[in-house]
Amino acid sequence: MLILVLNGLVYGSLLYVLSVGLVLIFGLRRVTNFAHGGLFMVGAYLGYAVSTFGGFWLGLIVSILGLSVLGIIIDRLIFRPLQDHDPINTLLVTFGLLLALEDAVRTIFGKDFILMQPPPALAGVTRLLGTPFPSYRLFVIAVAVIVAVALATWLMKSRIGLFVRAASVDPVTTGIQGVDTEKLSMLVVAIGTGLAGLAGVVSAPLLALSPSMGGYILIDCFIVVVTGGLTSFTGAFVAAMLIGQAHNLGVAYFPAVASLIPLLLMAGVLIFRPEGLVKSGH
Repeated sequence: MLILVLNGLVYGSLLYVLSVGLVLIFGLRRVTNFAHGGLFMVGAYLGYAVSTFGGFWLGLIVSILGLSVLGIIIDRLIFRPLQDHDPINTLLVTFGLLLALEDAVRTIFGKDFILMQPPPALAGVTRLLGTPFPSYRLFVIAVAVIVAVALATWLMKSRIGLFVRAASVDPVTTGIQGVDTEKLSMLVVAIGTGLAGLAGVVSAPLLALSPSMGGYILIDCFIVVVTGGLTSFTGAFVAAMLIGQAHNLGVAYFPAVASLIPLLLMAGVLIFRPEGLVKSGH
């Protein structure tokens, strides 16, 4: 049971790092970014490519920075022009971008699955209550905790973080108060896509890399965002951990319906709390 719970925390940690980027982007741009899974996949492949000659840590840094720059480009070309359009237009464009990213990676790296090794320092096992557990999986949990603490500190203690929280609740009023919401949105999109790159590289030693890997995890990410609250940063963390446990325990004990359990959990939350687990902006 300890191993099952820890593995649930590992999957929940991956979901959180990826999902909180979706929350950030939706909160400021009001864009449902179906391409987020593609950015996650590109981050994984970029980290893998750089790690082949520069090591895991260089691949991690390059992926975060590279995806942040790509996010700024996407924001200028797609998110900003589409934010006031019909949501179905945004859905179709971002889904098309997801397919385009998959085709590009498939052309460069091929269709075969790729395995990426963890850094040597994290390749061993750690004993918890006498039970061996891979050190790298503990590292994944630690990454999620660091991201959560860093985001919470930034959002609660900094002036820009205050603007982000205000704009995620009411961007119009925030703009009237003199905040440049366009520059703020660009910054937030860069952070959100950078987190997708971080999640991609961190997941690479756990998941086999494939051009379709982003589409699989994207469904659970949207479940996390809806369950936690569309613009709730705390809700994303709570929901990610719940979905991670539900997914992992479901695979272990109810494999025939494991994929339905997160959906049922989301439905149950929405019936009793339509706004999500945590109020928007928190």
